Amino acid sequence: MIAAGATIAAVQAQTHYAQRLDPLDNRILICHALGLTRVALITQSERALTADEAARLSALLQRRLDGEPIAYIVGEREFFGLPFKVSPSVLIPRPDTELLVELAIERLPPSGRVLDMGTGSGAIAVALAHTRRDADVTALDVSPAALEVARGNAELNGARVRFLESDWYSAAAGQRYQLIVSNPPYIADGDRHLSEGDLRFEPGGALTDYADGLSALRTIIAGAPAHLEAGCWLLMEHGYDQAEAVRALLAAQGYTEVQSWRDLAGIERVSGGIAPTTAA
Repeated sequence: MIAAGATIAAVQAQTHYAQRLDPLDNRILICHALGLTRVALITQSERALTADEAARLSALLQRRLDGEPIAYIVGEREFFGLPFKVSPSVLIPRPDTELLVELAIERLPPSGRVLDMGTGSGAIAVALAHTRRDADVTALDVSPAALEVARGNAELNGARVRFLESDWYSAAAGQRYQLIVSNPPYIADGDRHLSEGDLRFEPGGALTDYADGLSALRTIIAGAPAHLEAGCWLLMEHGYDQAEAVRALLAAQGYTEVQSWRDLAGIERVSGGIAPTTAA
């Protein structure tokens, strides 16, 4: 696909126009394959590729043309201004989820205890712990492989997070927090989006509940009051068309100040409320 001896500038033009590769994907793959920074990509634009470099870049480009997500190819994705390692064991962190982190930071009291449920790559928990050094952050996931990735990301970013293997609240028995956050599986089983784009390569159990898309949200909403202190928030990310249903679930369980917040695209992406008080 890429010939040895071609200049970096020629390769950029070829992959962008001939292979119709997105310019950002193009730049990321070339930098990754050649070990270059974005500045070096410009300053070394007339450097010719060696045979090994051409073969390595060709292999990466083919993976992308076959549809594999950029984040899995390079093994990293930025989230909340921090680098996160990713693998096919975890969802790729997305900018939409930064809204959940921002809302959590606003609602977490000083030195507060926060629980992140279904942490995946650890993006939410690590971003919270990195930004709020005073916080006591616990993150749960049922997948040992995901927890391994998450622990690595906490170490990478110097964030203090306690990770536990848990099927939702099972490992949090008897524990209380000042905030619970979650980005759970919320795509309904059989949704066409599961067979499109990057979602084809991401772990199915982190995307869909294999039901109506609301079962994990119901579990979180029902269980949170027993794990939240009085006057504290539950915040959850959900699908683009689920805000009304999630608000109804929260209201039915007695949550107060129930509301939804819109992401940068104007979509109601996060919903939450203050949990009703239960006996300790």
